[in-house]
Amino acid sequence: MKLIIGLGNPGPQYARTRHNVGHRVVDKLADTFGWHWSERRGRAVLASGMVGDEKVVLAKPLTYMNLSGEAIGELVRWYKVAPEDLLVIYDELDLPVGKVRLRAKGQAAGHNGMRDIIHHLHTNAFPRLRVGIDHPTHSRVQGKDHVLGIPTKDEAILLATGEDRAVEAVQMLLAQGIDATMNSVNIDPEEAARKAEEKLRRQKEREEKRKAAEEPEEDTEE
Repeated sequence: MKLIIGLGNPGPQYARTRHNVGHRVVDKLADTFGWHWSERRGRAVLASGMVGDEKVVLAKPLTYMNLSGEAIGELVRWYKVAPEDLLVIYDELDLPVGKVRLRAKGQAAGHNGMRDIIHHLHTNAFPRLRVGIDHPTHSRVQGKDHVLGIPTKDEAILLATGEDRAVEAVQMLLAQGIDATMNSVNIDPEEAARKAEEKLRRQKEREEKRKAAEEPEEDTEE
């Protein structure tokens, strides 16, 4: 069984904010799978079904973000989920808008929801999928106001694309496991292209040096 949590704040006033990326990703997952948010367990609403031979539960905590661990702790204990079978999806200030990164474990890195989850689960060794919202572009904007703000039109487009990539990443994780998914999701296409170009350049240099070494030296007359 897999338990997939999308972090966010409850209530329609928060639905479009940057902080509610996790909620929107699991909403899109539920739509993709054709599941409905028809269940409730403790302080979370649920949508569930089978993906292949495995039961998958999607969850949105009804607690506010900084109390996410209370709701998730209840779900983990109820379903008896091992840490490696949990996936938490949330927003990340330290990533550009729409960038997606998957990790098998890690610290909270200043995210209050993740800090509370780690506190209640007594471990940080659980997978997490982060969608970038970037830092505020204006120095006068506080971090709290940024995450609880609604993205601009251009940002919203990038963020929606990132959410779609997150949905694809979850589907891949369920089908192929976390290692293969990290290898695919965490590669920046531009960086990968630069590395491939650099590798090709080094191969050409080695080939030229090898050919030069194999060429016979010209005889010189005494």
